[in-house]
Amino acid sequence: MTRVAVIGAGAMGRNHCRVYREMPGVELIGVADSRLEAASAVAALCGTRPFDDYRSMLSQMRPDAVSVVVPTNLHFEVTLAALDAGCHVLVEKPIASTFDEAEAMVLAARRASKILAVGHIERFNPAVIELKRRLDDGQLGRAFQINARRLGPFPARVRDVGVVIDLATHDLDIFRYVTGSEAVRLYAEAKREVHTSNEDLLTGLVRFDNGVVGVLEINWLTPTKIRELTVTGERGMFRVDYLTQDLYFYENADAGGTSWDALSVLRGVSEGAMTRYQVARVEPLLAELTAFLKAAAGEPAAFVGGEDGIAALRLAHALIESSLKAKPVELVKA
Repeated sequence: MTRVAVIGAGAMGRNHCRVYREMPGVELIGVADSRLEAASAVAALCGTRPFDDYRSMLSQMRPDAVSVVVPTNLHFEVTLAALDAGCHVLVEKPIASTFDEAEAMVLAARRASKILAVGHIERFNPAVIELKRRLDDGQLGRAFQINARRLGPFPARVRDVGVVIDLATHDLDIFRYVTGSEAVRLYAEAKREVHTSNEDLLTGLVRFDNGVVGVLEINWLTPTKIRELTVTGERGMFRVDYLTQDLYFYENADAGGTSWDALSVLRGVSEGAMTRYQVARVEPLLAELTAFLKAAAGEPAAFVGGEDGIAALRLAHALIESSLKAKPVELVKA
């Protein structure tokens, strides 16, 4: 039986507790939050013990693995404490507030010989996984452009970071995952319209070393939730709806039946058939936590590690830098 605990009893922390509670072979032994009433409410729903001090919970309950689901500016402190207590850690994205903190967290996990996973949950969306499989199989031919639209209302839960760190990190990670490439240059325009202290709108461009151009449209200003990813290439366009876990392919009729060699002199683009692929729906958080606990147990598992979390954070900070300086940022390979 794997003993797990959750630090943070906000909306996402409640979801971690719920999923852990339902997983076979897993015992949820505690939930901690500085607001005891919040921890108590979640504990009552999930049949576990509440704590108002996560350090006390770590020392008393000695969990094998911990989810860190606290505000971003606390990720560093809480993660290091959990690693020091001998726990494997899944920290929600973004990995940390600063690059230096993130690097220190990865180093601490390495020294402790513990798993440090980062909650880039879109990697576990089955539509994204199927998209990646089809791209790797060559169904699209050469990819030209990848677009992400992540729009919706302002979330009251976020107070310490803006839309770039909170939301764009999702898509920056997916861009790297789907293209299998690293960014070399980016440019961003960001604005603060409603958010009291940080940017709430981003339009960004990211150039990858394989030639793919990424386009980001992110905001907290749209009164409906949109989560969409498209990849355009020689044979057409894939579209993912993150919310419904649907994957579509819009065929370029001019490329239909064309051999791979002939694609280098593609005649043009015209509208072809649209296919909606059958994708078995799963809860991404369940898939993410399952992979995390498998890795913690020493089993093969495709979790998102600290280095990937650092890469997404580095790109997010570069977007902010570009928007502040009003000029492109050239990226040096790590």
